Amino acid sequence: MGRQAGTTGRPRGGLADKRRAILEGALTVFARDGYTRASIDAISAAAGVSTRTIYNHFTDKAELFLTVIHESAARVAAADSTIIERHLRKVVDVEADLIEFGREWVAPRPEFAAHFALVRQVNAEVGHIPDEAVEAWQEAGPRRVRRELAGYLAAMGERGLLEIADAERAALHLMLLVAAGLTSRVDEPSAEEIDETVTAGVRAFLHGYAP
Repeated sequence: MGRQAGTTGRPRGGLADKRRAILEGALTVFARDGYTRASIDAISAAAGVSTRTIYNHFTDKAELFLTVIHESAARVAAADSTIIERHLRKVVDVEADLIEFGREWVAPRPEFAAHFALVRQVNAEVGHIPDEAVEAWQEAGPRRVRRELAGYLAAMGERGLLEIADAERAALHLMLLVAAGLTSRVDEPSAEEIDETVTAGVRAFLHGYAP
């Protein structure tokens, strides 16, 4: 029995490692080539596994893409949630705390560069990507983050710090205003540009939502 248990345990680790390698290789290729141009052959080369191994784990390219974008979005959403909680859990000075939140929110995050490149690819060819994958990305990432931010803004409204009629709309406004023009840039903005953009965005937000 001990030999069988040991034998069973090794492949499980191997399968998990192969699956992780496939997902990492696929993220690299999808982020570089987009969904339409990406091939299973290119993904197998990037992952260091055979195409047969990929098909042992995923039915087709569509299923693989859905898994990749869902898991990648969930990782970024978890990091976003941490930023939101860090700055908005205990708000003392509304403007100052929102500016601090905004600075970290729009700061470059090289650890997620592949994900943001993937999102740009999705936006460029959304009509050619399975609707299920787009929905999975939106629900695991942007919508989840917007709902969490909305919860904190609603709480600030309950404290009389903001006037909030629609918390999710307010969350969308805040995210767009603090990042205005920064996230679409190819080059990396300077700390001064981030500070100016975020400060202006927060003040515009408060112009509409301050009591």
